[in-house]
Amino acid sequence: MKRLRVLLFETPHDPYYNLAMEEALYYLGSRYPRQDPVLRIWRNANAVIIGYFQRAEEEVRLDFAERKGIAIVRRFTGGGAVYHDLGNINYAVIAERLSGDPIKDLYGFLIKGVINALKGFGADPRIENVNDIVVGDAKVSGTAASFRDRTLFLHGSLLVSTDLETLSSVLNISRKKLEDKRVSSVKYRVKLLEEILGRRVGFSELVDKIVGGYAELFGSKPYCDLPTKEEVEAAKILKEEKYGKEEWNLRRFPSSSFKKAYELIDDLLAQTRG
Repeated sequence: MKRLRVLLFETPHDPYYNLAMEEALYYLGSRYPRQDPVLRIWRNANAVIIGYFQRAEEEVRLDFAERKGIAIVRRFTGGGAVYHDLGNINYAVIAERLSGDPIKDLYGFLIKGVINALKGFGADPRIENVNDIVVGDAKVSGTAASFRDRTLFLHGSLLVSTDLETLSSVLNISRKKLEDKRVSSVKYRVKLLEEILGRRVGFSELVDKIVGGYAELFGSKPYCDLPTKEEVEAAKILKEEKYGKEEWNLRRFPSSSFKKAYELIDDLLAQTRG
């Protein structure tokens, strides 16, 4: 029986490596499926994370970000820009496909681990706009996803005690753009979990609830683990060859422009796994 592998590995002051680790876990998971599902919980100290298809200059107030030392990092999944600080908890799940409909697997199943976690706090969450988790009339978590062959990847951010003033100052939130996409207005109304609960929420309590939510979802016993040597090395390669480069983060070069990173990872896997 499969168990839930939990990674609490994070590099809060190196958002480039944090995002590289996300893709490393997914890339290796897709190359070697049928392993335990993976849940990673992590934080960035001060960064804006933009979606794969976005233009940094449209989504971020670049002058403000530069003045405040806020890093801008592009992720490999779609969706909108988000602001990360230590009051923002990020989660990622890598698992095998369950059916012939990966969208249903992602947003009808995998997202429910966070729903379970929020219910554990006594909140009454629901899903809107396919990938937003809402409590009351405001969003507390947004998600993005990808799938490849038999592998699913879902990650998201949970607003716990984030500095909303900095968030609103660094992000360009265009209501017209959102309305044109016919998404509900909740997309640009956010609320902190601590505000909803009316109390402080510690990191360890959050970890317990998120792990418990996904253990319940998978019906699996969780165990804490560290990244493997392969995962660490793959993330280093991706940071050096992709996530640490302006061409990826600001100039919107496509993933296909960074094929050297994947060739190096494949060489690494060939050496370690024969």
